[in-house]
Amino acid sequence: MNEMINEGSRISLSDLDLPKDLKELTLPQCKVLCGEIRNLLISTVSKTGGHLASNLGVVELTMAIHRNFDSPDDKIVWDVGHQAYVHKILTGRADKLSTLRQENGISGFPKPEESVHDTFISGHSTTSVSVACGIAEAMELQGRDNYTVAVIGDGAMTGGMFYEAMNNCCRKEKSNLIVILNDNNMSISKSVGSLGQYLTTLCNTEKYFDTKRKVEKNLTKVPVVGTKMAKGMKYAKDAIKSTIFERTMFEDMGFIYLGPVNGHSLTELEAVIRMAKTCHKPVFIHVKTTKGKGYLPAEKNPGEYHGISKFDIVTGNPEVSAGDSYSTTFGKELVELAEKDERICAITAAMKYGTGLQFFGKRFPERFYDVGIAEQHAVTFAGGLASMGQIPVFAVYSTFLQRSYDQLIHDVAIGKLHVVLGIDRAGIVGEDGETHQGLFDVSMLTSIPNTVIYSPSCYDELRLCMKKAIYEDKGLAAVRYPRGAENVSFNRNYISTDHVLVHGEKSDTLIITYGRIYNEAYKAQSLLEADGIHCDILKLTKIYPIAQELINEVKEYKRIVFFEEAQKNGSISSIVGDMLMERGYRGDYTRIAIDGFVKQASVASALSKLGLSCEKMADYIRRRSMTDAET
Repeated sequence: MNEMINEGSRISLSDLDLPKDLKELTLPQCKVLCGEIRNLLISTVSKTGGHLASNLGVVELTMAIHRNFDSPDDKIVWDVGHQAYVHKILTGRADKLSTLRQENGISGFPKPEESVHDTFISGHSTTSVSVACGIAEAMELQGRDNYTVAVIGDGAMTGGMFYEAMNNCCRKEKSNLIVILNDNNMSISKSVGSLGQYLTTLCNTEKYFDTKRKVEKNLTKVPVVGTKMAKGMKYAKDAIKSTIFERTMFEDMGFIYLGPVNGHSLTELEAVIRMAKTCHKPVFIHVKTTKGKGYLPAEKNPGEYHGISKFDIVTGNPEVSAGDSYSTTFGKELVELAEKDERICAITAAMKYGTGLQFFGKRFPERFYDVGIAEQHAVTFAGGLASMGQIPVFAVYSTFLQRSYDQLIHDVAIGKLHVVLGIDRAGIVGEDGETHQGLFDVSMLTSIPNTVIYSPSCYDELRLCMKKAIYEDKGLAAVRYPRGAENVSFNRNYISTDHVLVHGEKSDTLIITYGRIYNEAYKAQSLLEADGIHCDILKLTKIYPIAQELINEVKEYKRIVFFEEAQKNGSISSIVGDMLMERGYRGDYTRIAIDGFVKQASVASALSKLGLSCEKMADYIRRRSMTDAET
């Protein structure tokens, strides 16, 4: 390796023992490597889909971090791990990047079981500083002097958890905690005039900090008055600084603030990191980057390339153009309803396009609220709107709704306030894996009194459920729907906002299900009919609460199988089972639901492995029928 450096040879990722060899490279070699990493990112994500723009923006920053810290002894925590692809490359996983987000491949997020360099799971934003604060404290308790680094994006600064963590990081003056802000969108600290810019530059030079420490150290050695003189000098400096330009909020919280620095200059990045390491106090480094850096389509439209499906590298166009989906259907229907009702308001937590609310935001900007990454605030804010007679609709991914459980109970349900939830990405979402599967909203919401839950199986049913949730229900009403487009082969005449019992030939077997996998059950019914096995299907649309009369109807069946695309504990199938038992049901009741976390895979593969595809449903019913025949 040293021989290659001395010769000034061109190096490649495949030549290196990563991350160790990064420290041996020259800056020109690092720049070449950054270009190779960008090409690898673009090539890979064009085939697998994923988060591109954010990773293109942190190539130099990630390089600088790994050149100046010693992972895994030093701990690096990524806020929303979708910006950690470069980290994965630089920790020896470049040869596996082609498997990114694929079944049995590497995760799109940090995953400790995947690598010792992945410090902590991070799929939800605003968590990294809390994690890093805990790790830094643990290191001190264990007598270790390693560094803990939290890398956050500017979007995290819209979330309250970030401030809660920052407020608790500086309780101890001595610390090796460093927070790095990847600011690719907004300016946080404003310099005032040329003098303010000069002082910022002065304070951010290694020479300045070294001189400052030496002066303070020498002053404290002066008998009697030395310590007082050192403190007086510090107070005077801080007073002058605060008079000439504004202190940052980070300094007010107790951090040493460094920045902003050019996030695409390895020279600047490495200088500021070296400086931060000498402080041995909580440090906040402000780095300015360009989202999508190095790929023009992503630089021009970073939002479109934040999370993107497979695309053509030359044109930047997705391989499959985006058509209708449950999200866009929800968004367009909400606009239609709001045209006739001024009480309807729409709320998103930094997911305007993901939830289809861009249509509402454009048409009714005065009634549209993007609260940032602040789901807790979104729910309580909705409660405030509802208390004044508005009809707030909060569209949110299932996985992110988990963050607002207390607010749903305390600020909505107890007061019987009418708030509507549009729960997007309910059920299996596929390649994003455990942190993003929408499997817990059902068990979470069924534990909350005064709640109604709908789970439509097609677009038409979604529209009907939205109207009922907005206009007929009271209290908390949720409409949950999956990611992507509808896939319907069943007879569309059988739709309802309540339930439909679909009869085959005379049968003593009943399948119960809801949502998109009703289509799988419908196909399973046909497969079974071809084998001479007859079964009926109960399709639930209003999945909670369950009507008592419905239980009286279904308990007449000899065999009942409930297929459910949700977490098993606290599920609808569990509630139905309890209700059947209370009514003395003596038949065979079984339920196929999800028990535990689900790793990344395509939706089709995941459903099949979980026993929720039409083939697996039919196989299960066949086996039960054969068992009965043998007995």
